[in-house]
Amino acid sequence: MFDKSNCENCENIDCLTRCQWIDFESVEEARAEQLKMINGENSRVLSECVTCFGCDEYCPYGSHPFDLKVELQEKYNSHNIAQKFIETSINRYKPHDELRIKHIDSGNPVLNKCAFVKSHAKHIEGQLFENLQYVAGLDYFCNLAYHHMDRDSVIRERVPLIIENIQKQSIQEMICFHDECYGLYTSYCPRNNIEVPFKPIHLFEYLYNYLKEHESGIEQLNMKIAYQRNCSNRFIPETDKWVDKICELIGVERVAREYDRENALCCAAPFGMIGKGNLVRPTQNKNVKDMLDHGSEACIFNCPMCLDILGAKTERKGLKNYLLSDLCRLALGEKLDY
Repeated sequence: MFDKSNCENCENIDCLTRCQWIDFESVEEARAEQLKMINGENSRVLSECVTCFGCDEYCPYGSHPFDLKVELQEKYNSHNIAQKFIETSINRYKPHDELRIKHIDSGNPVLNKCAFVKSHAKHIEGQLFENLQYVAGLDYFCNLAYHHMDRDSVIRERVPLIIENIQKQSIQEMICFHDECYGLYTSYCPRNNIEVPFKPIHLFEYLYNYLKEHESGIEQLNMKIAYQRNCSNRFIPETDKWVDKICELIGVERVAREYDRENALCCAAPFGMIGKGNLVRPTQNKNVKDMLDHGSEACIFNCPMCLDILGAKTERKGLKNYLLSDLCRLALGEKLDY
């Protein structure tokens, strides 16, 4: 939930002036647009926003300005997304009417494979995952993707049901395969006063701890990589430290490039849907060129959607593509057949 208490004292309006997509001639102009939104009014920011969530990370007060944006984007239908497309998406990814109860050992962590497990099943194999209990499917889908459709109301409606489903499975600790899932439970829920009655564990934390426990079996990869930080990680920037820790452990250099960390570029997956299709190719070209200019041998992803959207382009430029978990599997001596 957006907290405006510090906005009047914000000197540089970082949430807007640092935006990579919207240009302002002055801080005063940005402040005027911000004031419109605080007052619930329409603003050009709402339609020009590409829903990359960067503003949430740029805000020095943790006020969550994107929450205000998405609320108003839904109110004003800012991106003019086709209603039929939205309705189809909402119906396609809704939870089932009845939940199938699994036998879960509540004393051990459970991996949430989320809703798109079948399309990325090959990435959740091998010794890192083979002994984990898991849940998967629409009944555990975090639904944060609807931020890209200007539909926060769908998330608010479904989150209590998703949490209830997790409770019904007696899950005490849940490893989140996706940043969006972890961001839901550790950022979205707390800032919206939604209780989370279990412990979310970020996939990268789990990977690092597993590697440390099996450190004697690690083969140093001696590789230079570019990390493609996904948009949802903006809500949980504290998890980025695990990337560095894992890279150090497996002998991988995360190259220092322009479009990484706070300055990361989105993969551009939602741009076409919100009427920003003209930005897709230039954004991806800048990003991939930056990877190559800094000597990267591979592009490393966390978000499978980023891999699907950007992977073909990076591969054509001679870069190998891996999820970070894939890289960990290689370091443990596994052979990947993809």
